[in-house]
Amino acid sequence: METKRVRLYFPAIAAAAVACFVFEAVWYGSLLDVWLKGNGHDRAWLESTKGIVGLQWAAALLAEAVIAACISWVTQGTGTQTAGRGMWVGALLWLGLVFTTSAVRVVFVLGSYQAFAIDAGFWLIGMAIMGAIVGGWKKRAAAL
Repeated sequence: METKRVRLYFPAIAAAAVACFVFEAVWYGSLLDVWLKGNGHDRAWLESTKGIVGLQWAAALLAEAVIAACISWVTQGTGTQTAGRGMWVGALLWLGLVFTTSAVRVVFVLGSYQAFAIDAGFWLIGMAIMGAIVGGWKKRAAAL
């Protein structure tokens, strides 16, 4: 059995992370009040967190870059690198890892199903977007 060489192309990973980050801002911006209520918060609480917004944004962008790299790795390592396969891999990783762990968490903390649906929906679409970008980006860098 031949081992497939995986090549991470960091401009594609960065573009995927930024695209997901922008989508995140639009998604949560449009669903903010429902999401806050579902998590037991309000806009006053949100205002009280303004001092750490830079850290929050940096953490989100870094996490999205790591996820994009993982989607790229799995997409390349398991078959042909295309935008469609990248989306499929992103959705499959979401189902196996994000949806399941989030569902267990919401059941044990007796969380809001609305907030769960907002978060899970964001990650499904966000991971599909990242998969399309890293899967469709054909230029590759040196193998890791």
